[in-house]
Amino acid sequence: MRGARAGRRKDGKRWWNQQDPITTSAQCHLTYWKVIFLMSVCLLEIVAGERHAEKREDSHSTTLMAQREQRRPSWAALYDPSLAEEGEEYRARWHRSLADVSVAFRKSRKERKNRKRQRENLNQDCHLEKKQMRVRDLGLGYDSDEIVLFKYCVGTCMSSRRNYDLALKILTENGSIMGRDVSTHPCCRPTRFEAVSFMDTRTNWQTIRWLSAANCSCVG
Repeated sequence: MRGARAGRRKDGKRWWNQQDPITTSAQCHLTYWKVIFLMSVCLLEIVAGERHAEKREDSHSTTLMAQREQRRPSWAALYDPSLAEEGEEYRARWHRSLADVSVAFRKSRKERKNRKRQRENLNQDCHLEKKQMRVRDLGLGYDSDEIVLFKYCVGTCMSSRRNYDLALKILTENGSIMGRDVSTHPCCRPTRFEAVSFMDTRTNWQTIRWLSAANCSCVG
């Protein structure tokens, strides 16, 4: 029987408890709404906890930012007049260094030009020149068509004259000394020689010693 519940009496016989179906249905609905209510309360507590955690994190972040702003020094605190003066001193020193370097560079370049001009004058006075020549054309009696590099000295050595040369020139010009065979100035001559080797027409190697000039200088 629906809505009935069985039981036992004191004499051992069963008895049936009749319940109202309407009452049973109401109890089921009440239990259902209690469950819904409890779930809603749990959800609200969860949402409230999450919001509280977010607010706490936001508050913590705001506090950290405020602390950083307080720790960060202002530009006025960073400014130091002594540092500015020191920077100006370094800048002035840097400009002076650049000026000194520029002056030294111009002086060095001028000295290099002067040395180069002196070397050119010396080279024009007495210097070494080179020319490719056929061995047969040297006039030393060797029969060979090979080409060798012949080096020779060129220059007047007028800048190397001494008082001896000046006085000798004056004496030869006024007739005090017969200057027919007298040299009145130094001569540009080789001070060191080189040997030249070649093969003649008979396929024999020949070597001529002291043929080519290796260095030139004013001698005499």
